[in-house]
Amino acid sequence: MMNMKNITAIGIIALTLLHTSCSEDFLNETDPTKVGVDVFYKNEAQAKQALNGVYGQVQTLNNTAYLFGEFQTDNTTIDLNPSDRGGAGGWEAFDFSTINSGNGEIANLWNGYYSALYNNNLTLEKLAVAEIADASKKEIEGQLKFLRGYMYFNLVQYFGDVVIVTSTLSTPDPAFDLVRSPQAEVWAQVEKDLKEAAALLPAKYAAAGDKGRATKGAALSLLGKTYLIQKKYAEAITTLKEVTALGYALNANYADNFDPSPAKKNGIESIFEIQYQGDNDLGEQSSFQYVFAPRVSKGAVTGYAAGTNGGRNVPTNDIIAAYEKGDLRKDISLKTSFILDGKEYPVPYVSKYNYPHTIVQRTNTNWPVLRYADVLLMLSEAMNEQTGPTAEALGYLNQIRKRAGLPDAAPAGKDDFRTAVLKERRLELAFENHRWFDLKRTKTPAQWAAFMNAHGAMEKAKPTVDRGNVPFNSNDYIFSDFEYVLPLPAPQILINAKLVQNPGY
Repeated sequence: MMNMKNITAIGIIALTLLHTSCSEDFLNETDPTKVGVDVFYKNEAQAKQALNGVYGQVQTLNNTAYLFGEFQTDNTTIDLNPSDRGGAGGWEAFDFSTINSGNGEIANLWNGYYSALYNNNLTLEKLAVAEIADASKKEIEGQLKFLRGYMYFNLVQYFGDVVIVTSTLSTPDPAFDLVRSPQAEVWAQVEKDLKEAAALLPAKYAAAGDKGRATKGAALSLLGKTYLIQKKYAEAITTLKEVTALGYALNANYADNFDPSPAKKNGIESIFEIQYQGDNDLGEQSSFQYVFAPRVSKGAVTGYAAGTNGGRNVPTNDIIAAYEKGDLRKDISLKTSFILDGKEYPVPYVSKYNYPHTIVQRTNTNWPVLRYADVLLMLSEAMNEQTGPTAEALGYLNQIRKRAGLPDAAPAGKDDFRTAVLKERRLELAFENHRWFDLKRTKTPAQWAAFMNAHGAMEKAKPTVDRGNVPFNSNDYIFSDFEYVLPLPAPQILINAKLVQNPGY
């Protein structure tokens, strides 16, 4: 049962269902917000509409997740615009480590997650009394439990202690009395939701239109990662090995993981992806190809001179140099320059989401959250941490290297093996929003700060992209161990003084 400390003001106040569909066939539904909650949720179609609304909110949250997962690491930086410094206090702050509690992206992050959690919990409550066949009810419940587990999996790593919300209230007043729950309790809630989701969800869906929904494999994979983060290595190994029996496999071609063509989207390596649909007017497109394209590249990268290119999430000199000679993933994941009007511009950019599309700014490319390659690397890491290098652990690692066109690795001991796995994770999962969590998982706050300060010194000495004579601020790339977690948004502290700010902010 939930008590007063487990209620969020954002969740209680957000009393409307935000419906945005999130995948191809299963998301093109009537907007449930046109109907009051008292008369909605009566049948399977309405429950699925509400579920799709939650998927849609998760999709929206993913649109800026690169700011946290990649931008504030050694993986990416910015193609700075010298003539427009409007982003300096917002999204640029994640690259330069100048974030404060007034940052608008932080407020959007917190509010977006708790709004989605409110709608998730409301749908679960209404689902329990809806007139729906048991099998369908279990599938919907399983998906909602997975999505809630996934949201808290992210929140606890973003903010540390957070407010746990597992039900709704009829009035907002108690929400102003909330406090944060310790991380251990949040992780326990994540484990609970994902275990229950795994028990309810199918390995695959019968209907083709349901492809892309959360499955048993998605729940088990995220549960395995949850155990790995908490250093519960035995539980991680047992759980992840269950995933290996569910029919997943590596694509022979690394690029097929990102190809949005119907024959390859949500393919055999895909465990869970954020769904996007472009080339139409439904509003479900992705636009990462434009957000990550160099600012002055016009149509050289996107194929369309119209529209604005973001120049964000630029691969750093450091990650470009990290690829071994002959690594097939490098040219798929990034490019180091572009050619415009016969001139080469040495500005790197992420290219793994770049595919042809028919309407400007409306691409079809999904965003991978969980891939089978991730599962194999987690298994390899967990086995090494539990017992040291083994032939089985090395086999999982070398499956990934073989697909990349690289020779087998042969680390000498536990420490070398750990280094090899983490390097492989960085390159295999590059620009998929794993890097910050991996750094935090494998380093103490002090180690993480020292690591990032060394990276910052390199960027200051030799910036990846020319800054147009704009000097670095004295506070740029100065990391402190308290920045291991993000600050709570200032408006939340003003709403409720019991929400104590993270130390250092």
